[in-house]
Amino acid sequence: MIIDAHNHPDWHGHDLQKFLENMDKYNIDKTWLLSWETPADEWDPAFTPVLPPQEVTGYAIPFARCISYAERAPERFILGYAPDPRKPDAIDKLDAAMRIYNVRICGELKLRMMYDNPDALRMFRFCGEKKLPVVVHLDYEYENSSKYPRPNYWYGGGIEAFERAVKACPDTIFLGHAPGFWAHISADNKWEKEPYPTGKVVPGGKIVEMLDKYPNLYCDMSSGSGRIALTRDPEYGREFLIRYSDRILYSRDYFDNVHQEFLNAYDLPADVYEKIYSGNALKLVPLNS
Repeated sequence: MIIDAHNHPDWHGHDLQKFLENMDKYNIDKTWLLSWETPADEWDPAFTPVLPPQEVTGYAIPFARCISYAERAPERFILGYAPDPRKPDAIDKLDAAMRIYNVRICGELKLRMMYDNPDALRMFRFCGEKKLPVVVHLDYEYENSSKYPRPNYWYGGGIEAFERAVKACPDTIFLGHAPGFWAHISADNKWEKEPYPTGKVVPGGKIVEMLDKYPNLYCDMSSGSGRIALTRDPEYGREFLIRYSDRILYSRDYFDNVHQEFLNAYDLPADVYEKIYSGNALKLVPLNS
């Protein structure tokens, strides 16, 4: 079985039919279908061409679109939803989504806030009580070429804020994702200047330190950030996948097949493939619940 543990509806030109055809093409049995309810003034307008029309949705990718997919193809999707914890009704909304729509994951959380703020910790602890893994997006404050509407798009407050949240919520499973997480596979400090560092990995990166210290931390390998981190130094990447095979989930965030391609090229042990492709996802979100 193959489970894609990170993808979105109406994303990169894929409606439901194209999405299902893409899953079948790459032998993906089920997808964790995540909302992306970043407010309009907090997400990079460069994403506009690959998102549904904002005047219709109000958010980048609202939970309502996830519901629509799951209602039409319930056997293929596992629902995720992450309300904004800064809103006073966030936990109530998440609780209702669990009860009414069987939401099983809290994600994707992608907000311009510190992930260890008190409201966020309150919601994370609720997720721990309800056995919902939390998928977070981390990005640093890299400068880009524009000053309007924002000079950059940071999310989460960096690895330190994320670590404080992981430590403060030991009963909550967190999945680290995106450039601000995966750049820390190496101890070379390239994360300070580059969202997608390349080159030989320097052992002792913050991710390794956190994985060894916090059993509630898992890795979401999706997008270019995960792929680049795990292939920039193939020998190290293969060793990392084997060493932490109990806490790495196959995931895409797009509709290509590059993650399967590099995973299969590494010729990993059979039990490692089983854990990464579906076993760890099933451990966190059993299908019969």
